[in-house]
Amino acid sequence: MSFIRNILNSRSEEDGNFFLQLKDILGFKPKSKSLYVKAFTHRSMNIKDKKGNAMNYERLEFVGDAMLSSVIAAYLFEQVPHGDEGYLTKMRSKVVSREHLNELGKDLGLIELVQSRIPKSNFGNNIHGNLFEALVGAIYLDRGYKFCEQFIYKRVINPYVDIETLEGKVISYKSLLIEWCQKEKNTFDYNVYEDTGNDELKHFSVKLSINDKVVSKARATSKKKAEEKASKRAFFAFQKQITKLI
Repeated sequence: MSFIRNILNSRSEEDGNFFLQLKDILGFKPKSKSLYVKAFTHRSMNIKDKKGNAMNYERLEFVGDAMLSSVIAAYLFEQVPHGDEGYLTKMRSKVVSREHLNELGKDLGLIELVQSRIPKSNFGNNIHGNLFEALVGAIYLDRGYKFCEQFIYKRVINPYVDIETLEGKVISYKSLLIEWCQKEKNTFDYNVYEDTGNDELKHFSVKLSINDKVVSKARATSKKKAEEKASKRAFFAFQKQITKLI
């Protein structure tokens, strides 16, 4: 276990307040400190255990994702007895969406606890949600289901989950628009092309056509973002027809 002690010592030297900050976030004292060190260790550190297994937060994300889905599913099952499987699945997706998890990670300031060889300013937005999932996974493995459930209620359900608000929340305008088009038998096409212009970063433009008529245009730094932006504009153009799907 000397490699674990070395990691803990390295962490303590780099950030003496790590476990104090962590205790404030958790609301309880960790038992297995090494799990939480792993939950905030980026793969760029290239740390391995004696068996050659990577010591970073990526596997903990998998556990955290499963625990979030489990606890949120049980909560929705109890709170919305009239909801069928499709409704419950859609509502759970809204709670554990990447956008929402990123917001949770940001609110808790989790990126400040990361140990990485990459400057924090270089991380993408998803780092916040990834860390939140890893933290949930560490809690489950450290203290079990009950502690994990209590943390999710404290940090996710109680402050953020409101059934009526969720029912009106759109996760992906593109998915919603496609669902509506398919239901109404409308044809649709996303014509995406590279559009650098005078920008330093590469940009993409998209023309969204419904029934062979261009209904919206958008431009962004990735194809996915451009399509989502165009879909959002199209959504507001057809809001009355689409709203019933939300």
